Amino acid sequence: MATRTEITTKYARQYKKASKKNKGAVLDEVVAVTGWTRDNARRRLTQAAKHPPGPGRQVAKQPRKPRARKYSYDAVKVLQRVWAISGGQCGKYLHATMRILLDLLEAHNELTTGQDRYDKHVRKELLAMSPATIDRYLKPMRARDAINGISTTKPGSLLRSAITIRRAGDEVEDEPGFFEGDTVAHCGPVESGEFARTLNLTDFHTGWTFSRTVRNNAHTNILAGLKTAAREIPFEITGLDFDNGSEFLNQYVIEWAGSKGIYFTRSRPYKKNDQATIESKNNHVVRRYGFYYRYDTDLERRALNRLWHLVNDRVNYLMPTVKPTGYGSTKNGRRKRIYDAPRTPFDRLLEAGVLSPKQVEEMTAYRDGLNPAKIAAEIARVQDRLLVLSSKKTEQLYLASFPSALPDVRKGVRVKTG
Repeated sequence: MATRTEITTKYARQYKKASKKNKGAVLDEVVAVTGWTRDNARRRLTQAAKHPPGPGRQVAKQPRKPRARKYSYDAVKVLQRVWAISGGQCGKYLHATMRILLDLLEAHNELTTGQDRYDKHVRKELLAMSPATIDRYLKPMRARDAINGISTTKPGSLLRSAITIRRAGDEVEDEPGFFEGDTVAHCGPVESGEFARTLNLTDFHTGWTFSRTVRNNAHTNILAGLKTAAREIPFEITGLDFDNGSEFLNQYVIEWAGSKGIYFTRSRPYKKNDQATIESKNNHVVRRYGFYYRYDTDLERRALNRLWHLVNDRVNYLMPTVKPTGYGSTKNGRRKRIYDAPRTPFDRLLEAGVLSPKQVEEMTAYRDGLNPAKIAAEIARVQDRLLVLSSKKTEQLYLASFPSALPDVRKGVRVKTG
């Protein structure tokens, strides 16, 4: 059977010359052959008749009229700068925080009217951009890191049977305080020797994140990190959910949690969906900003903890997240997740009403005093320092993981002589 394009070409001239009555008959025939609707068939025949086939082509396609630029070139250039300062947020999140980012950058004279393409008209354009438009304009600037990490979780069977299992989809308290936790290994390409670990905690309800690098995953270091988290997180920790690693499932950590009234749960073995929130933060926070290099010295650990202080400020105060609210269906009847509007962890914390008036005042003033451009510059400086300290060492470990010589294929092979 001829293709639909050939059918359109065949009937286009006949349709153009036919009378109104005969055009209906031509349409009936085209619809019967192609399965198109009458409106679609009429439109295609009309277009093909207006643009007959040229030399070397079956059908002359009508060139698509390019979309007129809605936003100025200056607005696009400023958008790229704001996107870089924000930490590379996607269009949906950047759209939600655009106003607060512009306000903070203006307050710290990082964006000044009349300088570097920025003015009131550009600000108005940036605030009017939709998430899809932001993504389209930023598409050329996006990049991905293809390096992968290594899982170093070792099961702790001593107290595992006594810890409640929490599965994906299980309900948790509808208020801040329940944290998912994990450690991220900074071992580089090999697991041998001692290397740093980053303890990562995130609140399930608000997305508030805390990160701290320790020397290794010994229970004393992990416990010290948890105690620091309990002091620095601005609201009470009511629950902790970890994987089955022995750095968490040990007597010392569990006794400390019990003394603080913190209930303990664990995920099922080899079920990462049970800890989807913290697994996402491991990638978007620790790996994205701390890379996959090997860190095993005091100098590197101090640099990492300086980095986490900056990153936590950015993530908690300036980067929005979405939370699932239920399920809906598409036009085709397929089930899909429904999410709420993007909001920062700090905004969600304010809505929860768990902070005292003094805390609200202090934390709001702290947020308003943040300089996104300075945070971005300081993060880049610390990352450059980490690269200097660890990149060469990591590369040497990577090369050393390969065999130094090929096996002797002649060994054990009898050679005929004479």
